[in-house]
Amino acid sequence: MKKELLLRLPPREAASLSAIKEACAREMTINVGSISSVRILKRSIDARQRNIFVNLKICIYINEEPETLQYTVVEYRDVSNCQQVIVVGAGPGGLFAALRLIEHGLRPIVVERGKNVRDRKVDLANITKTHKVNPESNYCFGEGGAGAYSDGKLYTRSKKRGSVDKILNVLCQHGASTDILIDAHPHIGTDRLPRVIEAMRNTIINSGGEVHFKTKMTSLIIQGDEVKGINAINLSTNEETEFHGSVILATGHSARDVYQHLYNSGIEIEPKGLAVGVRLEHPSRLIDQIQYHNREGRGEYLPAAEYSFVTQVDGRGVYSFCMCPGGFVIPAATGDRQIVVNGMSPANRGTRWSNSGMVVELRPEDVEGTNTLRMMHYQERLEELCWQQGNMRQTAPAQRMIDFVDKRVSYDLPESSYAPGIISSPIHFWLPDFISNRLREGFRKFGQQSRGFLTNEACIIAVESRTSSPIRILRDHDTMMHIRLHGLFPCGEGAGYAGGIVSAAIDGERCADMLAATIE
Repeated sequence: MKKELLLRLPPREAASLSAIKEACAREMTINVGSISSVRILKRSIDARQRNIFVNLKICIYINEEPETLQYTVVEYRDVSNCQQVIVVGAGPGGLFAALRLIEHGLRPIVVERGKNVRDRKVDLANITKTHKVNPESNYCFGEGGAGAYSDGKLYTRSKKRGSVDKILNVLCQHGASTDILIDAHPHIGTDRLPRVIEAMRNTIINSGGEVHFKTKMTSLIIQGDEVKGINAINLSTNEETEFHGSVILATGHSARDVYQHLYNSGIEIEPKGLAVGVRLEHPSRLIDQIQYHNREGRGEYLPAAEYSFVTQVDGRGVYSFCMCPGGFVIPAATGDRQIVVNGMSPANRGTRWSNSGMVVELRPEDVEGTNTLRMMHYQERLEELCWQQGNMRQTAPAQRMIDFVDKRVSYDLPESSYAPGIISSPIHFWLPDFISNRLREGFRKFGQQSRGFLTNEACIIAVESRTSSPIRILRDHDTMMHIRLHGLFPCGEGAGYAGGIVSAAIDGERCADMLAATIE
């Protein structure tokens, strides 16, 4: 017999399966010896009060053993001789689209401009060592996309829980910890995600699909009102190639050359709102002390603390974004004359720092002009301005938090996780007033909500500008196909329809479903 039970336990008890068993036995008024096993189904931390509790949903097995696997296995068939579909981009949208195509009996041909997830590491290290950015292999471009080396956070506000569970199960099938099925804010970790991505690639290849790295789409092949495939170039040999088939376009939010191609080709796109700001980095011990209401911090049984802030300032949202407890700030530029910062965390979230994006909502009407690409151009100008302030290297401009709020120059800076280095800069002066004024007021409000958060122990690092795509590729709501071009399925974050690993993966699966429906 098995039974589900909800428990609310102190962190020390929640960390021990034997203590959980005893709590279950007390709750059910049964002998603990009759409980063969317990399995945690869901876990969340309630830190709203001084006494911290862990909420658990438990499956109790009485006089029987649990199932061997905690996740559902997807069967992938051999599609070697099946109709092929082109998937542009090997980020979460593209990878999950490819796997779903295999489920439908279609053969995915994945084209990725960057390197495989292991070879990318050399180029990422060179950003710190040489301050040079490889425009085709960096934190945004390459197998796994922007998520591969930027944390692997899997939390989403999507209400389509069934789709979310499917994504998490596929990740577990490819090597992710089953903890992601349990935790309220699941997280794989930058150090563990690459091998999961490799396993997904191997599933695609072993099922008869293809994955082409260092192969960059240069244009769509369009005949009348139908996309017939793509033109691409091998970046190692400069050999040009055509790939034929319907196209799922999942290029990620930083593929500006793709946006320019769509614009030049008259393919329907529109400017999309985004958010721009800075990375805010605190000592992780301080965030632990604040969030867990304890001078000793998180102690032995709690994870590195998270936070989430949101407010309105002068009609625009100001909020924390992509919070990385126990993490690093990383250089996320994709070309020369840019500084872009992002965040990531290893699986243990064990560094001495915690960071998040602190950003201001920016709408198309906030940027002068009528050009469809004006939001992208705004990003470009801001990133180049930041590069100039950083001595025209990947050294990032930084300022202590209270100094920024009070418009003072920081004469020294705290130690930072940002490996290429930070340099003191009057960010309050050169960051556009639209952003800096709202950030300052937002920081004041967050400091009032959470005592100790507004502090000069923290510093802001500029600039956080790649929160989402600056354009949306227009598609039909029901078919997910481009509004005019048959055979083109704009997908994921780069198309303006997702915001994170799980939502991009869900969008990839849905695009594959809709594409398959046009073929069946």
